[in-house]
Amino acid sequence: QVHVAESGGGPVQAGGSLRLSCAASGRTFTNYVVGWFRQAPGKEREFVGAISWNDGNTYYTDAVKGRFTFSRNIASNTVYLQMNNLEPEDTAVYSCAVKPRGSGRADYRSWGPGTQVTVSS
Repeated sequence: QVHVAESGGGPVQAGGSLRLSCAASGRTFTNYVVGWFRQAPGKEREFVGAISWNDGNTYYTDAVKGRFTFSRNIASNTVYLQMNNLEPEDTAVYSCAVKPRGSGRADYRSWGPGTQVTVSS
């Protein structure tokens, strides 16, 4: 029932920063976990990390830990992905999705269309 839309992508030099947004419509993110994924050309979709809407708990994969930060704004019903010290290997289409609290990775649903991040060296 919840729908998401990503925004904020674009071209950036290596070492630069971007902030991506994942905005919900239809209903709020309450009781959901919001996950971030990315897919580079010719590669499988990769899980980046997630944030629990209710308490703000976060999880990051080793590939992005220390460089990416999730946050949320309850009033605007939006999750943010702050991306710092970007590397060419971060180039991908970034998407967000939701799953119920307590469910597994396979339960992510309501995928957004994604936003392109291109990091040049």
